[in-house]
Parts: sequence; structure tokens; C-alpha cells
Amino acid sequence: MLYGLYTRRLRRQLRGLPVPRHVAIVMDGNRRWARGAGYEDVRIGHRFGANHLEQFLLWCADAGITCVTAWVASADNMRKRDSAEVGYLMELTESVLAAHVRRDHRWRLHVAGRLDLLPDTTARALKEAAELSRDRTAGDLTLAIGYSGRLEVLDAVRSVLDDAAAAGRSLDDVADTLSEQDISSNLYVPGLPDPDLVIRTSGELRMSDFLLWQTTGSDIEFCDLYWPAFREVDLLRALRTYGHRRLERSR
Repeated sequence: MLYGLYTRRLRRQLRGLPVPRHVAIVMDGNRRWARGAGYEDVRIGHRFGANHLEQFLLWCADAGITCVTAWVASADNMRKRDSAEVGYLMELTESVLAAHVRRDHRWRLHVAGRLDLLPDTTARALKEAAELSRDRTAGDLTLAIGYSGRLEVLDAVRSVLDDAAAAGRSLDDVADTLSEQDISSNLYVPGLPDPDLVIRTSGELRMSDFLLWQTTGSDIEFCDLYWPAFREVDLLRALRTYGHRRLERSR
């Protein structure tokens, strides 16, 4: 009862405050949550974390947030984590995350990252879900998987150079005319607004190679809770802080 009362109070406090259009979430702490909950197999934390994203998306939709980017796995995770753990996470991506997009008609799916790092079945499931959802207009969900912010910028520059070479342009010409828009239009998911708010769970106070190009103007909110323990009130408090900050900066 008290939780419900507090949730309603927070919602009232958000009235009249700016709402972020785009929220990015670093879903960190699944394994540590599993250990703290007494699970011997820490991969169980990934299952709770994957299922929890479905709930988070409902909260975002209720709050009027129309664009969400969720970091599922980094490129380093794919290369360095135990193969059994990575395989389990990819299975969850197929059976939970891609499946959620197929049945939740609010979200149009985008995928950011090196798909060549993923198992063929995972890449195919994500591509099929993205194709199925491409005509939806209520909201945009980006799953960052096999993702690195540095690699994204590097791949964008390579795309600019490849296009220039195909057009017969010289390197001097490219260097003279290269612009921020050239990079932005060649990112993994071009055309979406930059994140207004980034939330990172688990108490880590770093960005860890996440959306390095896109977050130069973003507000950052660090939360001490592990991702599976993140609640709607924690999102609402982050939105309240964001709204007051934006109001102060606009004065």
C-alpha cells in the first residue's frame, strides 16, 4: 500500500516537468543480484534482467517516453565472458527480448552493434523482429548488443570513407568536408534523437563505452540498485531529477 501511495505521489510531482523523449538504460548488476539472492548459477540473473526489461518498457510508455535504448551486451562481453554465459544471454535475447517485441505492438525495434559477433540464430531473430515491427509508430526501442561506442564511431568513419571511395572522391576532399552530420548519419541507428537521460544501475559510476557519440548532452543518473531490483519508483525519481535539472537550465 505504501509503495502504491509513493508511486502516485511521484507521478503527481512529475506534472508540469519536462519529460525525456529518449531514455537509455545500462542494465548492470544481473550477476551480482543473482549472487546476493542466493543463486549458485549467476546466469539466472540474466533471465530476471531480460524479463525486467519488459516491465521497464511498460513504465516508460506510461511516463510518456517514446524512445528507449537498452544495453544488452557489450562487444567485450561477447569476446571475453564465459561461452556458456554468453550463449545463455543470446538464448534469452531470442526467447525473451525478440519475442517481447513481436507481441508488444508499441515498439519499433532497432539493433545497434556488431551483429557478426552474435550467433546466427540470435542475429536472425533480432532482424526478423525488427522487420516485423518496422511500421509501428508509437515508440522506438533500440537493443545495443555486441555494442561498443568506440567501434560505432570507427565503423561510421569507415562508412564515410567507403562511400567517398565509391564516389571517386579523394581523401583530401573527404578531410576538408567531413562533418558531424556525416558521422551521425552513419551510426548504427541513424535518425533517432540523442538520449536525454541515461540511467545506469548497480552503483558503477562510469559510462563504459556506451553511446559515446550520442550522450554528450545527456543527463546521467547512477542508481545503486542492481538491474533486476530496479523499480518504477526509481525510474520516476530519475525522471523527477531530470525534469528539475532541465527547468533550472532553461531559466
